[in-house]
Amino acid sequence: MIRFYFHPTPNPAKVALFLEEAGLPYEAVPVDTSKGEQHSPSFRAINPNGKVPAIIDTEGPGGKEARVFDSTAILIYLAEKTGKFLGKPEDRPELLSWSLFLASGLGPFSGQAVHFQFAAPEGLDYAVNRYRREAERHYQVLNDHLEGRTYIVGDDYTIADISAWGWLDRASRVLKGAEDPLGPYPNLKRLFQTVDARPAVARARAVGKNHTFKTVNDDETKRSLFPSNYPPAA
Repeated sequence: MIRFYFHPTPNPAKVALFLEEAGLPYEAVPVDTSKGEQHSPSFRAINPNGKVPAIIDTEGPGGKEARVFDSTAILIYLAEKTGKFLGKPEDRPELLSWSLFLASGLGPFSGQAVHFQFAAPEGLDYAVNRYRREAERHYQVLNDHLEGRTYIVGDDYTIADISAWGWLDRASRVLKGAEDPLGPYPNLKRLFQTVDARPAVARARAVGKNHTFKTVNDDETKRSLFPSNYPPAA
């Protein structure tokens, strides 16, 4: 059994999609990051970095319980555990390269673009421009790579496509104000639509719908989501 710790944000969404695609039995455990639940000692024992997603696999390697945190690590772990969505063995170097491109590039720059356009104080034009342009650059790199390709790696749907879907689903926030945010990236748009049409996506989107997460953006939320912006309590 997999215990899946999540909040309805892009990185947990990737793991939800894999779990639904693979048909793995799992228990969804909500972590309300706007209330600071990710900083509790019990959750920090699962992910010392205090972020979702994370999983506990009660049937890990050698039958021992295993914890895995960071969405890319979780996708690789579950793909290797199940033998699903890894592509062909000869494509493994490409799979690792593009998975880490998404993990260290497109994802983080998209997240920072959202932060500085929606959450940061006004007047930080340099930061807004920096992260918005870098997000666009990563979009372009992946769009160019996808020319003549259906999927990111080889001929198969893999964890790289699942990973890309999680953040491309938020393109309208990453590229704030764009009427058709993926319009300038037709290959990327086609990939997103291809993945988004899969039946497992609707099931992944439904994860957590029975739980009421905090939506008020008050001081508690800001301190919970951006603790490094605040001095530690005396």
